[in-house]
Amino acid sequence: MAEVTVSLDAELVVEVMVMAGVGSPQDAVELVVRDYIARGHRTEALVAEHEATARDVEVKPEAQQG
Repeated sequence: MAEVTVSLDAELVVEVMVMAGVGSPQDAVELVVRDYIARGHRTEALVAEHEATARDVEVKPEAQQG
């Protein structure tokens, strides 16, 4: 797999390391990126499920009044 080098603010990386509970800046940033991607996939799945459910619901016309 290809690798990319990115420069980040040290304070930002240290905060991520503390929050993630890891001792390596590389591991911390990788965890954040993987979590972001996983959340995106879960959101896409929920939206697709919601749209499918909405299509399956039959809308009944209201009875005419008058």
